[in-house]
This record gives sequence, C-alpha cells and structure tokens, in this order.
Amino acid sequence: MELMASAKDETQRKVYERVYRAYEKDNSLIVPDDDDWLIASRVLYWLSQGRRRSSKGQAPRLKPGASQRMALDMLITVSAKSYDATVVTENWDDFKAIRHYYKFKLAKGSEFFK
Repeated sequence: MELMASAKDETQRKVYERVYRAYEKDNSLIVPDDDDWLIASRVLYWLSQGRRRSSKGQAPRLKPGASQRMALDMLITVSAKSYDATVVTENWDDFKAIRHYYKFKLAKGSEFFK
C-alpha cells in the first residue's frame, strides 16, 4: 500500500500492482492479521508515551502524515516478524525508533542489495 500510494506515476503504480498479484498468486504475500494490528497499536502507544516522556509530559507535534506513516511502518514490522522476515528499508530512523520497543530483523536497503 505504501509503495503504491507513493508511486511517481500510473506506470510505476501498475508495476507494484503486478508484483502484488504475483505474490498473492503464489501465496507469499505478507499481510497483517488481527494480532499484528493489536501489537502495532500497543507499540505505537509506547512510542507516543516515549515522545511524551522525553518532552517532559507534553508530546511534541508531529509533522503532517507522520502518525499515519508510522502506523504503516508498524504494520510492516509486525507482519514481517510474524513470518521471521527482515524489514529492508532506507527509512532507517522510523524503524530504529520502532526497534527500541519491538525487536525485529532490520536491514538498510543500500547494504542489503549490494
């Protein structure tokens, strides 16, 4: 969803959709289940409480869309962990913040795809 939503154009979006269909067809598509949603909400709560503590009780304002992106990142994380998969990303800061509260396999894309 995150890749398709941020595709630069219709051609790229269609490529992502074809990849989705291929993984769906061979039953290797990783999607969040009920427990993943519950774990994601728990860790998002811990992240917000951590921001509040580090700001002495007043959680700092997030940039527009930041909480939605973090929620998507959390769902990616818990879904990947449930399959013992590694999250490969260049969005390092958000996933490192998640990793503080929830242990999972993480790799930088630029190092993973060398």
